[in-house]
Amino acid sequence: MNRPVATVERAVAVLRALADAPDDLGNNEIARRIEVNPSTVSRLLATLADAQLVRRSPGSGRFRLGPRLVELGNAALARVDLRELGRAHLTALTAATGETATLSVPNGQATMTVDFTQSPSSVRSVAEVGRPSIPHATAIGKVYLAYGGSLPPGRLGAYTERTVTDRRRLATEVAQTRDRGWACAVGEREADLNALAAPILGTGDVLIGVLGLQGPAARFHAVAMRAAVDPLVEHAAELSLTGG
Repeated sequence: MNRPVATVERAVAVLRALADAPDDLGNNEIARRIEVNPSTVSRLLATLADAQLVRRSPGSGRFRLGPRLVELGNAALARVDLRELGRAHLTALTAATGETATLSVPNGQATMTVDFTQSPSSVRSVAEVGRPSIPHATAIGKVYLAYGGSLPPGRLGAYTERTVTDRRRLATEVAQTRDRGWACAVGEREADLNALAAPILGTGDVLIGVLGLQGPAARFHAVAMRAAVDPLVEHAAELSLTGG
């Protein structure tokens, strides 16, 4: 069993003390409330302030919760709500296309699958909750890059002979994704897997999620993918309106 990290526990206690207080608190007041040495609280506050998790009042020098917490809270709520809202859209997409539909959210340097509906076909693409995308080798990853995501430094790995490993060519595809509002990947992560993806956007065109479709190349071929673009983009747009 992992043991709690004492410094993190104290930082959380500082945030809770500020959240529970009706007014701003000074360093010594926080120290008394959480029963920690004032010098330790001072160091914690300095670290939290650097991360904009707390803010110091210019006039009094006392502390309050910072603006970054609002951003983090909104992001957490958006992801929970998005999964609930997205379920009906996943079901509808799979019913319309016969392929596996996925919902992913930005997570660090990529995106992560948070929900999916499986294709009813015996031969199908298998999705997995918690699986990260590969930015340069997946349709979902290209959407992530088109809306502010970044590639890791160094050489881009080739997963198949179709994987785009040239950064200039990839930049062109990412720009095209942004312009047309959807991305595709044809045998780029797995040789026999094709995929489409469209962005779910929040306020200010911030990427809050990605709606995807994926299927075996023998069935989800060029014609089937073209037919699936419009319903995919429409469902992503509806989620953008309700989830953002």
